[in-house]
Amino acid sequence: MSMSHLYGRRDEEEEGVEVESFEVTDWDLANEFNPDRHRHRQTKEQATYGIWADRDSDEDERPSFGGKRSKDYTVPVNFVSAGLRKTAAEEKQLKGEGGSDDSDDDGPAAPPPSRAPKKLQMGNFRGNQSQRFAGGIQSGQGIGSWEKHTRGIGQKLLQKMGYQPGKGLGKNAQGIVNPIEAKVRKGKGAVGAYGNERTPQSLQDFPVVDSDEEEEKEFQKELGQWRKDPAGSGGKKKPKYSYRTADELRAKGKVAGRATAASAGELAQVKVIDMTGREQKVYYSYSQISNKHSVPDEGPPSMSTRDQKGSGFALPELEHNLQLLIDLTEQDILQSARRLQHEKDVVVSLSHESRALQNRLDTEQDAIQRMEAVLALVERFPSGETPPGEGPTLQECARIFETLQTDYYEEYKMMGLADLAVAVVHPLLKEKLHFWDPLKDSSYCLEDIGQWRAILESRDMHSSGPDSNMDPYHRLLWEVWIPVMRTCVSGWQPRMVGPMVDCVEVWAPLLPLWILDHLLEQLILPRLQREVDNWNPLTDTVPIHSWIHPWLPLLQSRLEPLYPPIRSKLSNALQRWHPSDASARLILQPWKDVFTPGAWEAFMVKNIIPKLALCLEELVINPHQQQMEPFHWVMDWEGMLSPSSLVSLLDKNFFTKWLQVLCSWLSNSPNYEEITKWYLGWKSMFSDVLLAQPLIKEKFNEALDIMNRAVSSGIGGYMQPGARENIAYLTQTERRKDFQYEAMQERRDAESVAHRGISAGVPTNFKDLIQAKAEENNIVFMPLVAKRHEGKQLYTFGRIVIYIDRGVVFVQGEKTWVPTSLQSLIDMAK
Repeated sequence: MSMSHLYGRRDEEEEGVEVESFEVTDWDLANEFNPDRHRHRQTKEQATYGIWADRDSDEDERPSFGGKRSKDYTVPVNFVSAGLRKTAAEEKQLKGEGGSDDSDDDGPAAPPPSRAPKKLQMGNFRGNQSQRFAGGIQSGQGIGSWEKHTRGIGQKLLQKMGYQPGKGLGKNAQGIVNPIEAKVRKGKGAVGAYGNERTPQSLQDFPVVDSDEEEEKEFQKELGQWRKDPAGSGGKKKPKYSYRTADELRAKGKVAGRATAASAGELAQVKVIDMTGREQKVYYSYSQISNKHSVPDEGPPSMSTRDQKGSGFALPELEHNLQLLIDLTEQDILQSARRLQHEKDVVVSLSHESRALQNRLDTEQDAIQRMEAVLALVERFPSGETPPGEGPTLQECARIFETLQTDYYEEYKMMGLADLAVAVVHPLLKEKLHFWDPLKDSSYCLEDIGQWRAILESRDMHSSGPDSNMDPYHRLLWEVWIPVMRTCVSGWQPRMVGPMVDCVEVWAPLLPLWILDHLLEQLILPRLQREVDNWNPLTDTVPIHSWIHPWLPLLQSRLEPLYPPIRSKLSNALQRWHPSDASARLILQPWKDVFTPGAWEAFMVKNIIPKLALCLEELVINPHQQQMEPFHWVMDWEGMLSPSSLVSLLDKNFFTKWLQVLCSWLSNSPNYEEITKWYLGWKSMFSDVLLAQPLIKEKFNEALDIMNRAVSSGIGGYMQPGARENIAYLTQTERRKDFQYEAMQERRDAESVAHRGISAGVPTNFKDLIQAKAEENNIVFMPLVAKRHEGKQLYTFGRIVIYIDRGVVFVQGEKTWVPTSLQSLIDMAK
């Protein structure tokens, strides 16, 4: 079915708007059911726009295959509006203002043309349609009314969304209804070449003033400013008045030439001619020049302007006086404002200073109150005018000092109130310690001194002697406690060692180090030296170690000056001593660990070993009737003598005679069972330490070899049955024991080395051994540069100079080089 059949055209007048008729005519029915009708191919525009599609004049002609059709540029151009229509309220207002114009637009339209043939009718329709969309329709009240004959719901949807017929779309009905009209340009020039191209519709919808007109008016206005009389000769210019308030004047900060201290009359007479502009200007103060750009309308009138006012009211003197009064008034206002601001600043400054002074006053007041409280506490201490027995006790003074330290610490430190203890506490403590005997009651007043130590001792001061800057607690002990102890030590008997040692040990934790050193070195040690000088080991029944050794924990190395006199007196007492007297060993045994190993060894070699050697020489070895007392006298000194000294003593004075007796006994048909018992009996007299010595072991092995040779050679004729087997068994048993002992000793040595963590290898020479021993004992061992003796390198071993020759250490003596053992070398170095 064709579009013309569906949409029959009828032009009728309905409410002054052309509308189309949609009734079906007979021609439409005949054309629709005619199979031989000429059918045209539908174009893209017809498919898109339907009956509103544009049709060319040669539309019915058959399209050619020669390419695209040329465009017709004579057709009017349709524009789409880019603006917004005014709201309904604005349109009503405009209608009320210009009702006559609206009435002309709303007049009835021309009657529709009569019914014509289809082709003519379609052309008329297209023409009307083109006029309608080119701006011919003035109102859009009937648009979309054809939808009432169809099933479309577009109008209903628009009405549901608030659309009112005859008004624009949008929330405020600001959308325009009519399309934008096109205006044909006169020639082929560019846009704007022929003036304004706006149509009446654009002026109605967008009433915007043309910028060219505004620019023209602005140009005329500026041009008129250069005229002498912009209003013309016939016009009269109205006077322009300028008003300013005092606040505006203060805000701008204008000073009318009165900033200096000169008088107003002198500055008013200054005349300044300004020729920097297009015309000459005259100013009457320098301030007007500085403000001519900021306030151009307030400057004084120029001479030419005043001349143009005419002679009707020409009073330059009056104008000058008025201007001068205005300037003076402005100056007064500005100066008053400045004074006011200055006074405000002064008030702010004074308020800050007042607050600072108030804070300082509060601080000072608080300090005064604290000082008054401190003064009240200090006045509670006893003074020189206080009668004895009426002042505060020692405990009350301690509480006052504690209060000062806890509550008024700053004042306590600043004013040095700790020095008050010299005048307050010292007399009280002296009075309390006046009748104290340290030997009877060593802990008397100990708690009081400990309390004052916590109060007076300072962590910052480190006193090392009696001086003016001594700590208050140290001064207390030095001036109060030390005099009491000095008096006590002066009358003390050093042999009554117990009470004095207990007293020093009790008071040592409370004493400073320098005071304790002074007590031990200056008071106690001299008393001990005098007592040692008076000691006689032959007549005194009290052993000296009983009253010297208790001081070892306290005096330690300070007692070394006492040892040489003690050794000298003991050596003198041993000159007539015999080993049978065991009292010497009891006297000397406590000193073994006190003397240094070197000094002790030297003392033994000089005083004891010769006596023991003489005793062994007097020993008679008789297998049948043996006297063992001399041998026991010697062996009792085993713990006192070093193993090397004792082995050397036995080797020289015992084993020689013992082996001779064995040989003589074997040569006289002995009883080998008795010889075996005799051998085992003598060996049991030696301790395991001595049996482990190589020399002692060698001597006993030599005795076994002598017995084996005697059994194998058959010396003495008769040989007991089984004697050879017994001697061989004894030899094997003894050597097995020696082997087991050596293996056990090696295991112990390996365990001790592993326990010490020694990872170094075994020393390969004697020098490495000495170096290892020096490292174990923290002794410096190093060669002396360019120092040799007989071609041998000299070394320092601690403070001793040594050299090594063929595995022997030689120590430099007073005159010659003396060989010494490694242990003696270590002892001398320590």
